[in-house]
Amino acid sequence: MAKALRSFVIAFTAAVLWIVQAVAQTYPSRPITIIIPSAAGGLSDAFVRLIGDTIQSAWGQPVVMDPRSGAGGIIGTQVVANAAPDGYTLLMGNIGPLAINPALYSSLPYDVETQLAPVALVATYPNVLVVNPSLPIHSIADLIRHAKEKPGTLNFASAGIGQSQHLSGEMFKSMANIDIVHVPYKGTGPALTDLLSGAVQMMFSNVPAAIPYIESGKLRAIAVTGLARSKALPQAPTVSEAGVPGYNVVSWLALMAPAKTSNEIIARLNAEVTKALASPVGQRHLAAVGADAGSGSPQEFARFLKEEQTKWSKVIKEANIKPL
Repeated sequence: MAKALRSFVIAFTAAVLWIVQAVAQTYPSRPITIIIPSAAGGLSDAFVRLIGDTIQSAWGQPVVMDPRSGAGGIIGTQVVANAAPDGYTLLMGNIGPLAINPALYSSLPYDVETQLAPVALVATYPNVLVVNPSLPIHSIADLIRHAKEKPGTLNFASAGIGQSQHLSGEMFKSMANIDIVHVPYKGTGPALTDLLSGAVQMMFSNVPAAIPYIESGKLRAIAVTGLARSKALPQAPTVSEAGVPGYNVVSWLALMAPAKTSNEIIARLNAEVTKALASPVGQRHLAAVGADAGSGSPQEFARFLKEEQTKWSKVIKEANIKPL
């Protein structure tokens, strides 16, 4: 009896593996939807189109972009977390819903660790510390000196509480041991508008949004937040090299699938993302927005994601940041 049971288990397991492999080999047999947990028109859109074109060319199936904005990325992320793990509903996630929200909110309607599977780190890009040019601040040293001489008088804008721009400022405030005041806005556009008018003095802006104002002289770039200089702003030093050693903040985009999606499907998707980013079109797009291509396996991305969650959890706890 025991021998018969073992034979059945072995046969059943082999059958399941065969089915999984067969599904992966025929995948995709219909259009793939990539959900973006933010409003249309953002940085994610172009990367979804880039990856979608590569997938359609390789596999003959279209990729549908589906923006689901709201609640700081929670709504769109929840949709994918609850989707069938068949590779047909994916998430173009980012630092907010995947690394910051788990620490910012006491309760979320999704669990990144148990309901989502890492596919590929798509792109990383720094923020840039910009100031209104009316300020006599031209470097990190100038800024720190000014903040220590006049504590609490410098305001830094952000796209909202808990956004990467906000946390970039909080980490800088802590590591530089200065007193600067956060002023949250409802989006990058309104924050930049007030920075341009002088209502606030500084901002850790996303690079693509700030570049036109830097090039026109309406904003002054002081430093970028990553460990390496930005190809889009090569003249700007990093915060770390300019006087706050070890400071490192990058925003990022990443492709995720529902948990329990087969390893075969995830591996195929990862390969197509890598191909898309390495293509001439991908390289031109990365350069245009000042981003670097993500790289590595799903496992390497999973380790990066864990490190990001740990880092931002520490910043949020120490600064006692609470969502509105």
